[in-house]
Amino acid sequence: MLLLISPDGVEEALDCAKAAHHLDIVDVKKPDEGSLGANFPWVIREIRQAVPADKPVSATVGDVPYKPGTVAQAALGAAVSGATYIKVGLYGCTTPDQGVDVMRAVVRAVKEHNPDALVVASGYADAHRIGCVNPLAVPDVAARSGADAAMLDTAVKDGTRLFDHLPPDVCAEFVRLAHACGLLAALAGSVRQDDLGELTRIGTDIVGVRGAVCEGGDRNAGRIRPHLVAAFRAEMDRHDREHAAGLPAGR
Repeated sequence: MLLLISPDGVEEALDCAKAAHHLDIVDVKKPDEGSLGANFPWVIREIRQAVPADKPVSATVGDVPYKPGTVAQAALGAAVSGATYIKVGLYGCTTPDQGVDVMRAVVRAVKEHNPDALVVASGYADAHRIGCVNPLAVPDVAARSGADAAMLDTAVKDGTRLFDHLPPDVCAEFVRLAHACGLLAALAGSVRQDDLGELTRIGTDIVGVRGAVCEGGDRNAGRIRPHLVAAFRAEMDRHDREHAAGLPAGR
């Protein structure tokens, strides 16, 4: 399982750089603009320059509307700015076909610029609260559009978490559907250390966190700290070892 950490700016990215050997992907977002809020192109560039060259940078392009042209331009901007993972939150897509329309435009825009970039279609575990596409439809949307990964996050950051909206067995089905389509499966949404047993058990490829590695567990007021990143990675590694040894999750 890969660890994706989401700093909100260059200063936090420098803290991520100090803990670079504990993480796998540095994710650029702007939390005050939403769950997958897009940051500025110059911030993506500066973060790309701040973290080690061997650490890929991902960037969110927003909790997007059903406007394929607008979203394609935003995605290309993220790719041009140095991101190699491009994450799109299908916030305004109410049907799978709308999601496919948006993601096909994104895939074309990004892949024509950089064929090696990875495009991520992201849905929301709490889709029922905002009226967007069903979470279990996201892997099919990603596959039909030519994306590389399917992801779930939470849209409303009110203290509820991924497993509050989708129990582990439903998340396991999401992962199974993604893998059946040849996609990476990423899960996020106020994930904590005590979720890692289940996330490991169900075969999650990428786990995305912010609050869990911020002071006080606060994704907005807290700041990412290298020692918290190290502690989170240590717990990930422990669960990975136990899973490989056949021990039950959640020990």
